[in-house]
Amino acid sequence: MSRRNLLRGAAAGAGAITLPALLAACGGGPGGDGKTVTMGSNASDPVPKKAFAEAFRAYEKQAKGGRKVEVNTVNHEGFQENINRYLQGKPESVFMWFAGYRMQFFAKKNLLHDISDLWEGYSGFSDALKEQSTGADGKQYLTPYYYYPWAVFHRKSVFEKYGYEAPETLDDYLALAKQMKKDKLVPIAFSDKDGWPAMGTFDYINMRTNGYEFHKNLMAGKEAWTDRRVREVFDTWRRVLPYCHEGANGRTWQEAAATLQKRQSGMAVFGLPHPGQQFPEAEQDDLDFFPFPVINPEHGQDAVEAPIDGFLLAAKSRDLKNDKAMESAKDLLKWLATGEAEDIYLKHDPNNIAVSDKADTSAYSPIQKKAVDLVSNAKQISQFLDRDTRPDFSSRVMIRAIQEFINNPKDVDGLVNDIERQKKTIFASD
Repeated sequence: MSRRNLLRGAAAGAGAITLPALLAACGGGPGGDGKTVTMGSNASDPVPKKAFAEAFRAYEKQAKGGRKVEVNTVNHEGFQENINRYLQGKPESVFMWFAGYRMQFFAKKNLLHDISDLWEGYSGFSDALKEQSTGADGKQYLTPYYYYPWAVFHRKSVFEKYGYEAPETLDDYLALAKQMKKDKLVPIAFSDKDGWPAMGTFDYINMRTNGYEFHKNLMAGKEAWTDRRVREVFDTWRRVLPYCHEGANGRTWQEAAATLQKRQSGMAVFGLPHPGQQFPEAEQDDLDFFPFPVINPEHGQDAVEAPIDGFLLAAKSRDLKNDKAMESAKDLLKWLATGEAEDIYLKHDPNNIAVSDKADTSAYSPIQKKAVDLVSNAKQISQFLDRDTRPDFSSRVMIRAIQEFINNPKDVDGLVNDIERQKKTIFASD
């Protein structure tokens, strides 16, 4: 049993009771003083935590009536694992979460406040962003804040030293990995102790092999995991695994990204913030990426994984029980929807991309500008496996399934049969 699963088992006991209480510890009673907006934050890593603190401080300086933001920061993984209990318990007024299916799931359960009235006044957001912020009922629930693409990251200096070139196809990718191994590098930094990092690799192999529509339908429970197309994904991944870090289930993403920074590994499939947070400021210019390579020419590199993060109102929050408190919470969301608010955040965390076209991109680093081009040229944008499907299917089935595959990549038949059996049970309850 992995540490991740062990923790999950513990959470089903005492931990599952204490975390919602911990998350809601900042609440000031029903409605509080009406001026203080309580915030449930999953930004536990140092860089985003500081950046959010600067953004909220800026809000407080310009807010009318002495409004304040009281932040309760919880470990990122713990927050995600316990989000369902949190939202049904005593959550803060505002909380950080994700766009797309993960938001729609909780909206359908009436755990989110409708903010369609705020969207009537929002400007600078594309139709695609609005769609990702909209529930199945056609109402808006999310204020998007930033996004970040996933790609294959590397150091420019390492590629220059060995004369490597960015691969365009899977065969080129494997040939490059083979050469890196000869050059005494770990070809692909790899980790899955936290249960989600390897999902990015699965998604890209799936979308490059079968296309975005199949990815979307598979995540929605409309395709069988026993389908030959899914087996092909795992068979392809099995070809890549010999070039990946061994012992991935015992390694955090921070540890994997650090090997890239230390020039011990050659490449890593990550989101933009992950290697970025492990590189000192003086080395940021040495970080680069290329799109995940082509597998099936029919789908090329059409799809890009680019998760959107933002802010939502918790329907069961005891801090939103009066009009003044709701007014304050919505005032914060309106400010967070501005380009100014995004500029302040990104000044302190240059590892993400603003969603608002009102944001100032003139100060973007070369890698941020490259990230904008990557997403702008994509024909489809996915949100990530654990955001494009039901949270219970992701946490209860896919985390364990992918970790088991990493440990034993030979039994694909047993793996997909087990996933499909559990999928039918979970999606039948929808």
